[in-house]
Amino acid sequence: MRAKSDIYSIHRTRLSRERGTIKKDWGGRIPVAVVYPNHYGLGMSNLGFQRVYEIFNSRADTVAERFFLPHRGPGDGSSLPPGSMSRASASSAKKQLESLSLESNSPLRRFSLIACSLSFENDYLNILEILDRGGIPLLSAQRQDLLPLVCAGGITTFLNPEPIADFMDFFLLGEGEALIHPFMDLLKELLQEKPTKAQLLQELARALDFVYVPSLYRVRYGKTGSIEAIEPKISALGPKVRVRKSKGGGGAVSPIVTPESSFSDMVLVELGRGCGRGCRFCAAGFVYRPPRNMDQELALETVKKALEKGNRIGLISPAVSDIPYLQRVTSLILDQGGEFSLSSLRADSLTRGLLEQLKDAGQKSIAIAPEAGSERLRTVINKQLTEEQIMEAATMIAEVGAFSVRLYFLVGLPTESMDDVEEIVKLVKRFKHHMVKASAKRGRIGSIKLSVNCFVPKAFTPFQWHPMDEVDSLKSKQKWLKKALVKEGGVKINFDIPKWAYIQTLLSMGDRRVGAIILRTHQIGGDWKRALTRSDLNPDFFVYRGKDIGEILPWDILDHGISKAYLAQEYRRALEAKPSPLCEPSKCTRCGVC
Repeated sequence: MRAKSDIYSIHRTRLSRERGTIKKDWGGRIPVAVVYPNHYGLGMSNLGFQRVYEIFNSRADTVAERFFLPHRGPGDGSSLPPGSMSRASASSAKKQLESLSLESNSPLRRFSLIACSLSFENDYLNILEILDRGGIPLLSAQRQDLLPLVCAGGITTFLNPEPIADFMDFFLLGEGEALIHPFMDLLKELLQEKPTKAQLLQELARALDFVYVPSLYRVRYGKTGSIEAIEPKISALGPKVRVRKSKGGGGAVSPIVTPESSFSDMVLVELGRGCGRGCRFCAAGFVYRPPRNMDQELALETVKKALEKGNRIGLISPAVSDIPYLQRVTSLILDQGGEFSLSSLRADSLTRGLLEQLKDAGQKSIAIAPEAGSERLRTVINKQLTEEQIMEAATMIAEVGAFSVRLYFLVGLPTESMDDVEEIVKLVKRFKHHMVKASAKRGRIGSIKLSVNCFVPKAFTPFQWHPMDEVDSLKSKQKWLKKALVKEGGVKINFDIPKWAYIQTLLSMGDRRVGAIILRTHQIGGDWKRALTRSDLNPDFFVYRGKDIGEILPWDILDHGISKAYLAQEYRRALEAKPSPLCEPSKCTRCGVC
């Protein structure tokens, strides 16, 4: 058995390698456990998680410390599929490793607030594992004492919080900059009054429109299994909970830099939040509306300060190459002797100048996301990217340097046929041809890597009514693609696992009844297959069933400002393969957010 001293040693080593660690005295402060329900390397690569930790600690009355899944050896287990940490091996490990904070090795139960930061649905099992290791009852109804309170925030919670509703005392819905300070101000005031847990939760929900307390809402189901009504139990609550947005765009910078993250020793800088392209499968493009870029001069100043932390800068935005001043920022980094890395680029906003800068910065690979092989299917998803633009990008990339190119595709998209799948192969071959032709003088070409993922429908997108493609169908498409490209030199292909896409769809589309499946899976060591087989609830109801436009959806309790009628209109336009214009906050009010 691994002793506590081993955990202390791991924590000491990690802290010694970090730059920017925030350590505070507990005296007179509210202790907050900021939980990332996965391993350290993944958590410290998540800028949202780091930002929340920084905001909590910016308060004089609060001390926040980090919690992760326990260390499991080289690579921290992060190569495993999301949610696969709670296996049978983890079941036995629970008895060995207690949940302890990184900063002071304090047990989870010593904290007044346990705040879980959620970016991926497949991490839901890991929340239960961390609570279990910390000796915290898993269900909110089982936790009678006022403290510790257990809450969650992050993008999955303001898409659809219902599958984990029974485990949380409440949710903080929205962007951390807009809600942490008003929440903590009120929590501090209420704790001084020594209320019961029920009194505190009611007052939080009544006073703050972004606090969602699931136990204060009643869900009624009809004979078909769909939702008949979602009703507040007390008159002081409205029918919906508002998701709060910050006014600014971007601006977050990694407070802590570590070599153990996925971006080893890289300082992440968020240049923008949201995206105006309107891709119909993309949740971030809808729930972060309106799209907001950081002011240009502020961005330049922010990057200057980030360079004081380290010379490797990662520039983050959902559509980073769409930012009009991007090359001013990248020029500044290079002029200061730094390096930079960019997230996935749009083929139609890629420029030769930016590629030259990426080459100068030492970046070896470029990521582009055509998403679909056929122009028709790209119109269905509103990708607004022509084959000509994709091929122009291929030529430009190869002319500038021997970059490796990663191309992202989805299979199982609405209205997809095998003709569309075959078009992926044709597109890749044409892309390679353009790269070879443009690289002829140099005599060397970078490799092409395909990442082919399964389409998973998401709440608050036009495809929220559409079912997931069946697992056997997805496997068949993957098998065909692999066979079709196996002899294509210089092209490698990776697939995600359809059964995991099934689980993710269940967790994305499910209502609070799905919580029983999550709990059962945790109790039997992470065996999803056995838990699903033994469930009284048919998971196919959430995964493979197309929903009626007029039915009440589990996430209808949330208010993003987006009109449901607008999403329905976009869904109909998708099925008719009709494009829609870009989101332009200064010119339109189509979706309702503005």
